[in-house]
Amino acid sequence: MQNLNQTLSGSVFSEKSVYTNKLKKMKKILLVEDDPNLGLLLQDYLQLKGKFDVVLCTDGEDGLRTFNKQSFDLCILDVMMPKKDGFTLGKDIRKVNGQVPIIFATAKTMLEDKSAAYDLGGDDYITKPFRIEELLLRINAMFKRVANKSNNGDEAEESLFTIGKYNFDYTTQIITNEDQIQKLSTKEAELLRLLCLKKNAVLTREEALLTIWHDDNYFNGRSMDVFLSKLRKYLRGDSQVEIINVHGKGYKLLVS
Repeated sequence: MQNLNQTLSGSVFSEKSVYTNKLKKMKKILLVEDDPNLGLLLQDYLQLKGKFDVVLCTDGEDGLRTFNKQSFDLCILDVMMPKKDGFTLGKDIRKVNGQVPIIFATAKTMLEDKSAAYDLGGDDYITKPFRIEELLLRINAMFKRVANKSNNGDEAEESLFTIGKYNFDYTTQIITNEDQIQKLSTKEAELLRLLCLKKNAVLTREEALLTIWHDDNYFNGRSMDVFLSKLRKYLRGDSQVEIINVHGKGYKLLVS
């Protein structure tokens, strides 16, 4: 009997260890959605089909409290929410963690809203109503890009750049010089890094859009134009630095 109890105890312990290890390997997602029916539907689907550990919150304030207490691999934020809207929540999350991927989900379709989402550090934007399968595809693509970025040693090393009298740290997303510290959004930092990697050479419009937005459609192009204007403003203190348009091709970061 003692041997049987030991065997059963060992078996339970083994199963518990396997379960614990599986949980550790699962990607953890913060889902903040004020519609309880949609939230539960998304949570169940992503846990069942995506094999993710999904924590659901129903308002922005609860979402921020939960984010500050736990560690997440990705955030999905509804924009129109009570107490704290998704854009404000995304901004607060970025103050705590500048790297965690953020996907905004909203019924808003205006270009200004999409630009706001990216400007606040969002990595993707999905418009309601959407198919749950599409959301899962976007999540998997996001995790794949994060994994590729982590495994690419060359890219990891190229995170510090000198741009005339400016220093740009891609990891912290900050531009500095003697009297200026400028914090960049995630999209601004990604775009400036691509320009730095192609310094004094042409960065094609298509390459920039596909690398950062993963789609070279018209609306993303307009959004990128806004970010380019902001980067020009940040670097205007050095007359030897210029971001120019190359007609029909793309852009060039000129540093003389």
